[in-house]
Parts: sequence; structure tokens; C-alpha cells
Amino acid sequence: MGFDRFNSRLVVALALALLFPPALFGPESLYGAADSELAEEIIDAAGVNHGIIVHAGCGDGRLTVQLRTSDTALVQGLERSPEKVAAARARVRAENLAGAVVINHWQGEKLPYIDHLVNLLVVEEGLQVPEAEILRVLAPQGVALLRQGDGWRKVVKPRPDAMDVWTHYLYDSTGNAVSHDRLVAPPEHLQWVGDPRWARHHDHIASLTALVATETRLF
Repeated sequence: MGFDRFNSRLVVALALALLFPPALFGPESLYGAADSELAEEIIDAAGVNHGIIVHAGCGDGRLTVQLRTSDTALVQGLERSPEKVAAARARVRAENLAGAVVINHWQGEKLPYIDHLVNLLVVEEGLQVPEAEILRVLAPQGVALLRQGDGWRKVVKPRPDAMDVWTHYLYDSTGNAVSHDRLVAPPEHLQWVGDPRWARHHDHIASLTALVATETRLF
């Protein structure tokens, strides 16, 4: 089984080498240590290793796959070049990360995400993404790192003053079940879908009876 996996990686490496000349990959190997170290630097600088992590301008996906440093993260790479999208998807398959890491073809300036969804956004240099668009997709307290030369510019979306937290079953320790949130309104759309996807029959107690939220965490 290990030999077959080695062969599959070798085939992917050869295919990538044909698609892109060595100069594009740089001096590091296909699964170089430099990418892992850079990913750790990004995660440490952002302070975010969970939730939705987006790499805009992901290229061949070499850094993108390394950004998934936690099982609680879903990483998505965005790339304009169809050839690089194909190479990045091949790399994801070779790493057995399909589903946990997803590569999407992306065009235009608008990011393909609903408002307040992304926890960490990594934007490569040269991409024209307006800061207003970056702040739109970031979740409250979400972080964007914008590559500038050899460094990164960090943007943090502030938590709205009108947004409250619900720390107990009945709002807070007083048990009065009334929060001070001024953003709550009748639902108009799904923000995201998570497990459990299906609950038990309506004649029984629901699978999920309560949800508690504090800062960026749901319990």
C-alpha cells in the first residue's frame, strides 16, 4: 500500500514538473520544509488555525496544503489560472487532503463567500482585492494577512459593539434569557451548515437542544 502511494506521488510530481518549469517551484522540493515553516509563521502571526481559512492566489497549492495545521480547519485556495488550479488539485489529492482542502477557480475582485464567514484570509501580492471586500467576508475578529514584499500586512476585523455573546443556556448567569444583542433579526439565509446534518425524529428530544457562543467559538 505504501509503495502504491509512493508511486502516485511520483506521478503527480512528474505531472507538475511538466506543467511548470523548476524555476516556478523554486529551489525547494515538491513538499519542501520552507512551505511548512511559512505556513506556521502565517498561523502564528494571525493567531488563527481553525474555521474557514482562505488562500487567495494559491498558485500550485504548495503553501495552501500546509495552512491546514488543525483538524478544525477547512482550507480553500483561490486561483485565477486554470493550469495552476489543476496542479493545486493534484497536489491536494497527493496529500490525501481532498475535502479538507479545496481549490477553486476564481475571477474578478469579489470573493466568493457570504458575509462574515472567513476566519483567516491570506492574500498573495499583486491581487487587486479591495479592503472593503476583505472586511466583508471576514468573520468578526477574523484576520487577513496581505503579502507585501517579504512581509505581511495584518488586518483584523473588529467585533461590532452591537454584537453580544450568549455564554449560558439562558443567555448569562442570571438566567433571564434576554441578550443585549442589537443585530439579531429574523433569519433571511443560511450562514453555514454544520454537523449534525440530520436530527432525530420529531417525537423524540432533538439532537441539539442548546447552543452557546462566546467570542469566535460555538459550544
